[in-house]
Order: sequence, then C-alpha cells, then structure tokens
Amino acid sequence: MPSSEPTDTRAARKSREAREARGSHPVEERQRLDDDGHSLPRPDDVPTVTRAPVDAAEAVRANRGWWDANAADYYDEHGAFLGDAELVWGPEGWRESELGLLGPVAGRDVLEVGAGAAQGSRYVAGLGARVVASDLSGGMLAAARRIDTARDGAVPLVQCDGCALPFADESFDVVFTAYGVLPFVADGGAFFAEAARVLRPGGRLVAAEPHPIRWCFPDVPGHEGLTAVTPYWDRRAYTERDARGALTYAETHPTIESRVAQIVAAGLTLEQLREPRWPPHNPQTWGGWSPLRGEYLPGTIIWVARRPA
Repeated sequence: MPSSEPTDTRAARKSREAREARGSHPVEERQRLDDDGHSLPRPDDVPTVTRAPVDAAEAVRANRGWWDANAADYYDEHGAFLGDAELVWGPEGWRESELGLLGPVAGRDVLEVGAGAAQGSRYVAGLGARVVASDLSGGMLAAARRIDTARDGAVPLVQCDGCALPFADESFDVVFTAYGVLPFVADGGAFFAEAARVLRPGGRLVAAEPHPIRWCFPDVPGHEGLTAVTPYWDRRAYTERDARGALTYAETHPTIESRVAQIVAAGLTLEQLREPRWPPHNPQTWGGWSPLRGEYLPGTIIWVARRPA
C-alpha cells in the first residue's frame, strides 16, 4: 500500500459513483427495486458496501488484491502530485522537506512500510539514508521498479505484510509510513508492535493516516461533506464485497484514543500528534479531501513516537 497515497483512485471513485447512482448511502447498501417494487439483482461489478468487522487475514488478502489491480492507474492519476522522489505526508500536500518529522537521516538505516511506488524512500535515500522500501502489494512495487529504471540507482524493495516485518530486531533507526499501512490493517496495534521491534533503542517512528474524525462525514469534497452522519465511535471497517460475498477492499476506523493505546502498548513513547492544516498553496481536490473541507476539518493525523533508549 502506497506511501503518502490516500486511497481514492478512478476505480474507487467508480464504485462510489455507482453506489451513489443507486441512491445508497456511502456506507449503507439499499435494496434495488424495479417500478413494481420487486427486487433487482445487483450488477456484478458494483461492490456491496457495508460497515463491518474484518479479520487480519481477510484484510491482507483483499487489500493486496485491490492494490495489485489498481497500482498502475493509481500512479497514472496521482504520480505528478506525489513526485517520484518526494515524501508527501498526505493529500494536504505537506512534504517532509517542509515538516521535518523524520529528523536527521543521513547515514542512518531507514524502513518505509507501505511504500507503494517508493517515492518517500527515494527522497530519504537522496538525503544519505540507507533505506528499504516495503509494501504488501507486488503491483505497487512493480510501479516502483518502473520508476527506478528511468533513474540512477534503485531503492531496495521488499514485499511483506506491515504487521509481520521480515527484519531482525533492532535493525533500523527510523521507520515511517505515509498512508501506506495503518488504514488497511485490521489491527493497528500489530503494526506498532512490529515497528517497535525493528527499531533500535532511541529510534523514531513517524506514521501518517486519515484523521479518525473524517469517517464521521460523507466522503465528498463539497459542503455536503461537512455534516456528520456516522458516530465517531463506530470502529467497524468500511468494506466492499463482490457479488460472491468476498471482501475486495477494506479500510479500518480507529479513534484517537485507540491509536494512542496501541502506541503505548507497543512500548513506544508518543512525542507528537500532528494535524496539518490545508495549506493555501494547494488548490487540488483529492477524493473527499478538498480545500473547502480543509478549512473546517483535519484530513490527516501524523503520529511521531520513539522507542525508549
């Protein structure tokens, strides 16, 4: 799953637009009826959308498949915004060169989890870090390889689950992820525990994800996206299932309280919680993120934590 890459793609919008055309709420599935009130079959290519619990293995299978299928389209649509060697922390467009959350990285061992096409890893490598880019999706890592073929040098790539990192204990000085893993795993605590395990004492973790408050609101960029419709404490995942009932996509919904508890349980010390405001220099709309909504609501939350020395 991609570094600094929120989850709106043409495919995602197609499914959302199809749901809206049926008159369904973004997280509710209404029965389709003909003019006489009889049930109509659901088209095979339109997902059933619900809020429901998901288990870890199911989420891994679904999201690996979704990102494999959509990797090329995702890069075509958002590559220019993200850059090929930039670390963008979210749809607001704030870059690591502006926020400086990682601290000094030259000469340090750095791991990116959910690296996608490895844009953030290339940025960090350019600062002199020894970096490894990891991602669950082979399709996203293939996009990374295609970028590397047009550049001097290549970032080491590893395909793995962000909650089961194939690295020895205390291997890295810095671990970071920008939208790449936390939205898609059933248990965020497992990711924080793995990040803490591979960090050296005194090492830093920086993790960006959608702000938990945004799931209370419709995923649309206009004024209609400013009215809360879902309880903040509803932690069931947003799920899409195909006509056979198989999970094809899932995003999980933490609360701030639950995330803090996971960070503390992993043995990490939370040093900063950042809620970057929408900058005036970014006029772009990205799915449900927009300058309008950014005036009123945070879209991104960034956790900065450290493994005690």
